[in-house]
Amino acid sequence: SIQMSISQKDLQKVAAILKSSPKVIFMVGAGISTGAGIPDFRSPKTGLYHNLQSLDLPYAEAVFDISFFKSNPKPFYTLAKELYPGQYVPTKFHFFMKLLQDKKLLHRVYTQNIDTLERVAGVEADYIVEAHGSFAENHCIKCHKEFSGDDFKKDVFDKKIPRCKSCKGLVKPDIVFFGEGLPERFFNQWEEDLEDLESAKDGEFLTITAGTSLTVYPFASLPSEVPKNQKRVLVNKERVGDFKSKRENDVVFLDDSDEFVESLCDLLGWRKELDSLIAKGTKDIKGIKHETAEEKAKEITEDVKEELEEEAKEDEKNLQDLTKDLGTLNLEKSRDPTSKSI
Repeated sequence: SIQMSISQKDLQKVAAILKSSPKVIFMVGAGISTGAGIPDFRSPKTGLYHNLQSLDLPYAEAVFDISFFKSNPKPFYTLAKELYPGQYVPTKFHFFMKLLQDKKLLHRVYTQNIDTLERVAGVEADYIVEAHGSFAENHCIKCHKEFSGDDFKKDVFDKKIPRCKSCKGLVKPDIVFFGEGLPERFFNQWEEDLEDLESAKDGEFLTITAGTSLTVYPFASLPSEVPKNQKRVLVNKERVGDFKSKRENDVVFLDDSDEFVESLCDLLGWRKELDSLIAKGTKDIKGIKHETAEEKAKEITEDVKEELEEEAKEDEKNLQDLTKDLGTLNLEKSRDPTSKSI
């Protein structure tokens, strides 16, 4: 078909670029992990926010809002249990990044994902910039003390609210919530990489943007800051952000990120290497749930719904108890001749 031959031509372009040993910078989002069964947040029908809209939350994103979290942390912890690393296997795209690391072509991975699947696939920490944080570390939001990951995980899986040993404040993973700033490393590393990009020879770098709607700033502005003499590739279900006004040397694939990787590796003769990386990288991951990202989004929504309902029941009961206590208080007061009625 015509569509195929076009993307075949584009694939050949990308393959040729990779053969010239460029420094590759990835800029990725949730779309590269949906194949692992992790829901993305923003897909119109299937994303997590779409599903959460049906619940009694001030707004869908409230589960990641720092002020909502302070008043009601349970929905987030419920979600954290479902998204917690260790339950998911990296995708072909994740292993492709590892393959480029092995081939000494990887320069950096900027990820918006909190699932740590880049690490799980074997990409070294120095290469990874987790722009929106991750579950790797946890801190008390009051006194900022670090809280052990094992303790946090145990509490979350036991449906207990993780609290600081010192000040009893709420503990949250170092995931960037709405209303919080991005990690220092994001800004520092990008400043350094951008300097390298700007002083590089034509085509010395290749940036691959994949699986992101490019709507959350400041991350969304990264591709637009790439100098025009460096090549950019977009792999996504639709054209997004700065790729809507296509630069002449952009290559755009409106495609699934795993399928893109398969086709590209086939063309480069790297398929065997990729497959053996995947086999090696996944053999130790046990007890994996095999659900689609859509099923997962629905399941998380059900869990959060139960939490909210329990919370509402508890509030109702507390209110009744309070009313009862006040009633008793009034009765006692009215029996006491010395007291004036309230």
